[in-house]
Amino acid sequence: MEKLSFNEGLLQFLQQSPTPFHAVQTMQSTLHKAGFELLNEEDTWHLKPGGRYVVQRNGSSIIAFTLGQGDPAESGFRMSGAHTDSPCLKLKPNAVMPPNPQTGGALQFAVEVYGGMLMAPWFDRDLSLAGRVEYRLGDGSLGSALLDWQRPLATVPSLAIHLDREANSNRTINAQKDLPPVLALQTSAADFDFQDWIINALREQQGVDNVDSVLAHELYFYDTQAPAMIGLHEDFIASARLDNLLSCYVGQQALLTDNTAPAESFALLVCNDHEEVGSNSACGAQGPFLRSVLARISAQLGSGDAAESVERMTRRSLFLSIDNAHGLHPNFADKHDNNHGPLLNQGPVIKVNANQRYATNSRTTALFKALCEQTGVPVQAFVVRSDMGCGSTIGPVTAAGLGVETIDIGVPTYGMHSIRELAGSDDAWYLARVVKRFFQS
Repeated sequence: MEKLSFNEGLLQFLQQSPTPFHAVQTMQSTLHKAGFELLNEEDTWHLKPGGRYVVQRNGSSIIAFTLGQGDPAESGFRMSGAHTDSPCLKLKPNAVMPPNPQTGGALQFAVEVYGGMLMAPWFDRDLSLAGRVEYRLGDGSLGSALLDWQRPLATVPSLAIHLDREANSNRTINAQKDLPPVLALQTSAADFDFQDWIINALREQQGVDNVDSVLAHELYFYDTQAPAMIGLHEDFIASARLDNLLSCYVGQQALLTDNTAPAESFALLVCNDHEEVGSNSACGAQGPFLRSVLARISAQLGSGDAAESVERMTRRSLFLSIDNAHGLHPNFADKHDNNHGPLLNQGPVIKVNANQRYATNSRTTALFKALCEQTGVPVQAFVVRSDMGCGSTIGPVTAAGLGVETIDIGVPTYGMHSIRELAGSDDAWYLARVVKRFFQS
């Protein structure tokens, strides 16, 4: 992995992944082409030492793993985790807002806020729509497909400064009233039929004919501005969804090895959906997805009592929870602890919190620092100011659910949860090198 090709691949992955569904589809395709065998949770698995496998749940969470030789209870797993979801605007089930003559009759879609997003940057952007649609065919059978319009379809116009003189000093945003995107004017919206629009998209994008009706959808607006390397010396990566697709890509690239030889180590990558809303779902980190996969691996490759084999395997494992960290913002340096404000392009960050909002402890810190030293990668620390609240990750959830030793790490970022975030162009590459060494250790 060279840094330039790594970053080019990251930009392409971000562009191809406007939703968790698309991210998982892209990752599954990449891993399968690299020699990972596709598994279905509904089927009986036939796992073999030296094999490489990938399995998804709900189309929005994915686990990929490699199997070394011998008993995993004796060696444990080298695991890393990230999440596939990002804060955004999600369509409500009844998407089309009723026409209102007082508003000029513009066509608008009703949306709700997914996750803790920064609302202000969503104004005046060129927005498109993507996600998953469930439908019924003319013969009564049900189907599911991913859609992505790719081109700008909508915008959330700002209110002019002349009509809100306090906009720059005392502005508040009402998610119900202020955020519905505008898609068309009255003259072109009069005959709009949402069902027909989706059905046409299914035909044009996926070649699905004879759709009788659209039954449900999970569709999300996203910014159409492409990811890019920016800055005087291209110091930055600018993109939507860096939190946390950047970490998904880091884990994926670190796991990919020469597919002409059997896997040498027990390594696993999990990318869960729903972290931004608490992880409490069947495919989220609080759900049983990872625990179920580990149990099935242990049942086939472990020895002795199955429950004891899983416990022994877990206690010999280490989990890297990879999620972006708050980089020291040059305009808001006072928002950071003086000794714990990580800098962009100065290496991955170890995230620490006394109240277990991060799962890091001294032992896992020492292990990760040793890996950084072995790969020649600089490492930093992040601790939130003692008078401020702290976010969290899948780290504590996974540690508590599995009992696995865990460390929370990530790359420093500006503008987290904005529609367009900023990371250093060196840091993802740095971290991928460390995680690759970790997987192969």
